[in-house]
Amino acid sequence: MDLENVIRELYGQKATLEQAISLLEGLQHKAVSPSVPLGDTKRRGRKSMDLKERQDVSARMKKYWAARREEQA
Repeated sequence: MDLENVIRELYGQKATLEQAISLLEGLQHKAVSPSVPLGDTKRRGRKSMDLKERQDVSARMKKYWAARREEQA
């Protein structure tokens, strides 16, 4: 058994498998979201706050920490 021929044959099979996997992944992607363009997906994570919301949060937190400091004293 010639090792070089076996290795060459395995590389050929590897290339064939990579092509098949790539094709299947492409089909899977199309099947999952055919009508939703990539840019229209919803953002995940925290929403951004405008100035008014930040000021409200700041006032609440100042009040909260003042009460905590008073409890400690």
